[in-house]
Amino acid sequence: MKPRAIAFIPARSGSKRVKNKNILPLGGHPMLAYTVRAAIDSGVFDAVICATDSEQYADVARHYGAEVPFLRSAEISGDKSPDIEWVVWMLKALKEASREFEIFSILRPTSPFRQPETIRRAWSQFIEDPCADSLRAIEKCKQHPGKMWVIRGQRMLPLLPYSNGTTPWHSSQYAALPEIYVQDASLEIAWSRVPLEQNSIAGEAIIPFISQGLEGFDINDPEDWWMAERLLATQEAVLPAISLPPYNLDE
Repeated sequence: MKPRAIAFIPARSGSKRVKNKNILPLGGHPMLAYTVRAAIDSGVFDAVICATDSEQYADVARHYGAEVPFLRSAEISGDKSPDIEWVVWMLKALKEASREFEIFSILRPTSPFRQPETIRRAWSQFIEDPCADSLRAIEKCKQHPGKMWVIRGQRMLPLLPYSNGTTPWHSSQYAALPEIYVQDASLEIAWSRVPLEQNSIAGEAIIPFISQGLEGFDINDPEDWWMAERLLATQEAVLPAISLPPYNLDE
């Protein structure tokens, strides 16, 4: 029997680098819409819930088919609030409402190019490894940490003081360095027992899910937004299909 699974779409208000980025129009719909529809259209989840502190964001999410059974409090919605706080709160609140889910996923709206197929691929990889605690999306580092430095007074030191033979990593060609991956914000899946019992959203046994193409493209800065619009204009990127009429943000 398939375990019951829920998708959480965190969309707090109050973003500073791009104001109201989660509901800004992108390709004809608020950015939040693409993650809601990708989650629903993946067919993976028994429920799709937008975890927001904003009634306006909640209205947008509901328009595209997500649930918003309750709003996050300000105490767990700040720009420094760790995910574990609202994830545990959400799972416990749902349990109190007689809704229990064995698996949860975090799908952030700042990755609008993630497709339903992306989610299905990640789900298959996760469910085939029952010994894992979680799965997390990663992508290959463009800036290798072997070429990063820390400053100590008037000097700098390599962050990773390793070498290839006698050649320090910071003086090696990129191709000569070991492959290093960085997490992106597009997708996480975990057993609900992990945050509830271990106070962690990832646990220790984590499956790597390597994002393909623009699946992990993350919009946080004005430059990211500009790039997303350019990728759409040049048809280098495709957003998840949405058949619903656009939400009217002016109402």
